[in-house]
Amino acid sequence: MKTYREPVAVSFGLPASLGYYRLKRLLDCLFAGTVFVLCLPLMAGTAAVVWAALGLPLFFTQARAGAGMRVFTVAKFRTMTDARAPDGTLQPDALRQTAATALLRRLRFDELPQLIAVLSGDMSMVGPRPLPLATVAGFGELGRMRCRVAPGMTGWAQVNGNTRLSDEEKIALDLWYVAHASLWLDARILLLTLKTLVTGERVHARRLQEAREFLSRRLGAETPKA
Repeated sequence: MKTYREPVAVSFGLPASLGYYRLKRLLDCLFAGTVFVLCLPLMAGTAAVVWAALGLPLFFTQARAGAGMRVFTVAKFRTMTDARAPDGTLQPDALRQTAATALLRRLRFDELPQLIAVLSGDMSMVGPRPLPLATVAGFGELGRMRCRVAPGMTGWAQVNGNTRLSDEEKIALDLWYVAHASLWLDARILLLTLKTLVTGERVHARRLQEAREFLSRRLGAETPKA
């Protein structure tokens, strides 16, 4: 069983014992492996929808920043075309997807191939979502702190607003998670993810404010604003 690339340790409040990460890795493998097998029919159905709606290729792949800024390739089912405006820029997301692929994104079925990245050790079930290296680098030191744990299929930002949040709000929530990571918190996030899939995304103002205040206290930085 491959382990995570070891996290940069405790200066930002990470748990001191590597036992936490090893146990989390074991649970990730058990959980991701079980879900992968159970979801094989669902992934086959998702692939058929993508093929019917968009044709080939079925997958979108992109280099993303993992733990310690190590680059890996993330794969998702393709949900958008490459339609471009007259000036050559990509059209807005809403204009590049169909009703069927928009539903796949809403239910997060497009992200099921990332279970393979969890099994390989590049990702975890829970953690900050993997971002392109240039995006992470643009956050400076905050981006490097964000990469002190493995990226996840779901995370604290995703169950507290996700697409309704600004980048500054997301990174505040991500860094709050990095400093408070625990198996209990991971279990809570997984349950909240299921709730979000059913009820939709909603910004939780109290949790967001808590994350902002935490970041301001720990870094002596200005509280991120929307």
